[in-house]
Amino acid sequence: MAPMDALAPPALKYFADLTVQVGPPQEVGQTGRGLRRLIPILSGQATGDGWTARVLPGGADFQLVVNERLAELDARYVLETDGGDMIYVQNRALRCGPADLMARLVRGEPVDPTQIYFRCSPTFETASRALGWITERMFVGSGARFPDQVAMRFYELM
Repeated sequence: MAPMDALAPPALKYFADLTVQVGPPQEVGQTGRGLRRLIPILSGQATGDGWTARVLPGGADFQLVVNERLAELDARYVLETDGGDMIYVQNRALRCGPADLMARLVRGEPVDPTQIYFRCSPTFETASRALGWITERMFVGSGARFPDQVAMRFYELM
């Protein structure tokens, strides 16, 4: 068997669904790199297989609208599980689509999520021994932006 034959494509295993309530954007404005925005994260809920957590207030999504079709997202927030464990989340994402739909998203208007490519790569940090395994795995996900909420589904790469 050739060495490359042992490299199967990674499978996906469901990890969690997450909804995040967001506040009005704080716009820095058009910089040399694009339109810089900060979206406050107010609250939210995570639900996994046999566990739940709440999104603590105080996080934010640091956005760079690169051009009329593409936005780079970098959200950072903390989850508190139903067992009292704290999890720091950094979720990097790309959101792109037709220019007219992306402009509607920037204005906070509803857009059909199936028309927007929204993929993410969350990482997790925790002091919890029981949950320590999440710091040793890679995760991917997909998301949808609504006027006052973001919904995401995360998968563990197997």
